[in-house]
Amino acid sequence: SNCYFPFFFFFLLRFIFLCCFLSVLYLSLLISFTILHSDQDPGDGSVRYVLIGDGAGDIFTIDPRSGDIHAVKRLDREERASYTLRARAVSNKTGRSLEDWTNFTIKIHDINDNEPKFTKAVYTASVPEMSDVGTSVLAVTANDADDLSYGNSARVVYSILEGQPYFSVEPHTGIIRTALSNMNRENREHYQVVIQAKDMAGQMGGLSGTTTVSITLSDVNDNPPRFPQGMYQFNVPETAAPGSTVGVVHATDADIGKNAEMDYKIISMEGQDVFNISTNKATQEGVITLIKPLDYESKKTYTIRIQVENRYLDPRFLVMVPFHDTAMVKIIVEDVNEPPAFQRLAYVMEVSENAPVGTIIGSVRAVDPDNNRSPVRYSIDRHTDMDRVFNVHPGNGSVFIQKQLDREEQAWHNISVKAEEFHDLNQVSRVPVYVRVLDVNDNPPSFAAVYETFVCENAKPGQMIQTISATDPDNPIGGHRFSFRLAPEASIKANFTVRDNNNTTAMVLTLRNGYSRLQRSSYLVPVVISDNGSPILSSTNTLTVRVCSCDRDGNMKLLTMVSSLSLSLVSIVIVVLFTALRRQRKKEPLIISKEDVRDNVVSYNDEGGGEEDTQAFDIGTLRNPEAVEETKQRRDIIPETMYPPLRRPHPVKARDNADVRDFISQRLQDNDGDPTAPPYDSLATYAYEGNGSVAESLSSLESLTSDAEQDYNYLSEWGPRFKKLADMYGGDESDKDS
Repeated sequence: SNCYFPFFFFFLLRFIFLCCFLSVLYLSLLISFTILHSDQDPGDGSVRYVLIGDGAGDIFTIDPRSGDIHAVKRLDREERASYTLRARAVSNKTGRSLEDWTNFTIKIHDINDNEPKFTKAVYTASVPEMSDVGTSVLAVTANDADDLSYGNSARVVYSILEGQPYFSVEPHTGIIRTALSNMNRENREHYQVVIQAKDMAGQMGGLSGTTTVSITLSDVNDNPPRFPQGMYQFNVPETAAPGSTVGVVHATDADIGKNAEMDYKIISMEGQDVFNISTNKATQEGVITLIKPLDYESKKTYTIRIQVENRYLDPRFLVMVPFHDTAMVKIIVEDVNEPPAFQRLAYVMEVSENAPVGTIIGSVRAVDPDNNRSPVRYSIDRHTDMDRVFNVHPGNGSVFIQKQLDREEQAWHNISVKAEEFHDLNQVSRVPVYVRVLDVNDNPPSFAAVYETFVCENAKPGQMIQTISATDPDNPIGGHRFSFRLAPEASIKANFTVRDNNNTTAMVLTLRNGYSRLQRSSYLVPVVISDNGSPILSSTNTLTVRVCSCDRDGNMKLLTMVSSLSLSLVSIVIVVLFTALRRQRKKEPLIISKEDVRDNVVSYNDEGGGEEDTQAFDIGTLRNPEAVEETKQRRDIIPETMYPPLRRPHPVKARDNADVRDFISQRLQDNDGDPTAPPYDSLATYAYEGNGSVAESLSSLESLTSDAEQDYNYLSEWGPRFKKLADMYGGDESDKDS
């Protein structure tokens, strides 16, 4: 029996291990727990066991006779690690509980059934090119759903499967680092690295997962710019305007982005004041532009040296190579037939406003810059001198006036003088000439405003009734200074006086006691105003002073003024109404109705005669005033006389708009002079077309008498388009009868 004991013990251990493994991995129907047993259970089936709680009846069941608990479904710790249940024993005979509820917890032990999973399926990262070995690129992370506290099931170790020898990964942190120095983006920019995460601390039998990391080398400024050629040549016409492009150069740089941004500059002394070079930010090209005008006759070629360098430098690479390059640029100036050039960009001239016609106010000068030195002819650009106030001598450029000037009307004149080559009139240049008209004291001063001056009937001597000032359109250098005095002819028995304030103003004062509005309602006070110009000019201005009634304090009584004004308005209204009533009695309207005729409804108490009634309304008169019958009477009013005024006949041969104007004027006079012609507020429409057409109108409304008087033979001369009309109207009388 001793020989079999080790074998039996070993077999027992293996059996126990197998059972534990099955219970931990997945509890099946074979797994059972003998957990509950009541002391009052005699074992004869009289006791029944009941289970409630998490998963009771669904995941776990209890044998009602023995109290054994079974798992009927597979368990997964990662879904739920423990379950809390309650059980008790119940008597089958009485149905009463033999024991209190017993609480217990079932814990699921973990096994390595989950592989590590990375947080991302694909990672992207970048690292600067030329980085040192060991430079951190990115940290990847993998998670294992197994229990980290139980064995090594959740202990993850990282390793690199693809991407060597360029990169490496730290086993326990997942940090990816560079493993090779001097990796150049210009040689290779993108790398694919595969990282593996394995649980069980990387031991054999562990589960694993992988991820891909896309690593891009970012650019650094490790390459200098270079000109692809050492010499450039450009041609430019001498007439090129400042700011125009002469040529474009382009330096290359293997770097990208801001590391490839370049600055160009001229480093030679020659050409620095004539040309400029700048960088086109979009293309990184060097654009050579013109600073000032060129002159082929002065200098035909320019040779300049330009330099290019990076805008943003990396100090780590400055010791490797120089980060700039140079090139030569030859610029050839092309000869062009140029227009005359004025010696100045603009001229300013002055002339007195009283200068006589023909006075020379200045001169302009232009020369042909070409070698042939063509003669120049001058003229005024009449678009700038529409009134032809100025002129210029065509040979010597002397500018003179040919009309009298007035500074008060226009103080400045802006004109343009043209200079054109005598042998090539297409070569024209212009220069602005600003003419300032100098002031001459040629305007006397006058009142600065229209004064409404009043004096009270109870005014005292020396009382100020008005402060006056003056204005003068002239503009003296020292400014205006006016003097005021009473006119000599008004000094005798004067009722008022003028006191000069010596500050371009004066006061009008009373000279006596009391003024009577009934005796004299107003006074005229002549005031002489003189300026300080050379020569001194003066004028006499009349101030009207009205007498009004005032209270004790000297305030004008507004009631009196309002009453006077109201009385005047009432008188005007009475006169207007009286005149209107007299005009209304002049004619009696035929329309007698209680309704307002302004309703635009006109009634007539006579019936028309149909087509035979030619007196009711003749539209031919409206269309052609030449055919009007002067003896027709109006049918809407009682005629004033049996002999109406004759209208002036229209000239038949005057084929212009005069007949239209006469027609409209006559109709307007008829309507304006007849207030009884209804309706008062209607719109009178005159559709007369005039007599301007050579072929005249084809409308039958303008027929003078009858068709017999019309000759339509001319229709046959108008071509095939009028053949139909010619056949209808152009036949003989015999044809019509037939």
